[in-house]
Amino acid sequence: MKNKNSPITFLDDRLIFPPVEMANPEGLLAVGGDLTPERLILAYRNGIFPWFNEDSLILWWCPDPRMVLFPSKVRISKSMRNTLNRGHFRITKDKAFEKVIHECAKAPRPGQQGTWITQKMIDAYIHLYKKGIAHSYEVWQGDKLVGGLYGLDLGHIFCGESMFSKENNASKCALIHMCRELEKENYSLIDCQLHTPHLESLGAELIPRADYLSILKGETL
Repeated sequence: MKNKNSPITFLDDRLIFPPVEMANPEGLLAVGGDLTPERLILAYRNGIFPWFNEDSLILWWCPDPRMVLFPSKVRISKSMRNTLNRGHFRITKDKAFEKVIHECAKAPRPGQQGTWITQKMIDAYIHLYKKGIAHSYEVWQGDKLVGGLYGLDLGHIFCGESMFSKENNASKCALIHMCRELEKENYSLIDCQLHTPHLESLGAELIPRADYLSILKGETL
């Protein structure tokens, strides 16, 4: 149940978050804190993620409903099947994490000025990558990186963060490849966080926050 009257919590150095039910109607739960690996891992394991602009304090979110993609439900159009079957792209995992996150930060987003993937965010997720928690999927055309995505692996749940394309359908190829891989490994879902028409077109759907948290509780490491 959303609490419309509770003030937003300001975080200090303690590694705690308020109950997610305290989030406002837009999903904003807390402000402040830091981006240490310990806090980020605690956040994601409780369904919370950071999302903020470079000139603002760190904002922590847990929206209701939650956008997710069940790997078996990824939507592959006929034209995408043709693209995949042609072998136009080569897809790898964890071969260029830092390049992928920097490209995601530079990618233009409709209706957005600047980027939410700040240098602090980049540094934090590179740290998580070195710890084996964050991962990337890269799409190559020859030796050129033309697309990819990155996110966090919580153990049978993958929290997708961002993707980019420099060639048509490159990021879609990365997502479809990842879905196929995660389905084989019995992952429950990919957390897409917020609704976008693009994600919906690929098969993502909105589920109640309580349902997402229930799945998360049963699947995280």
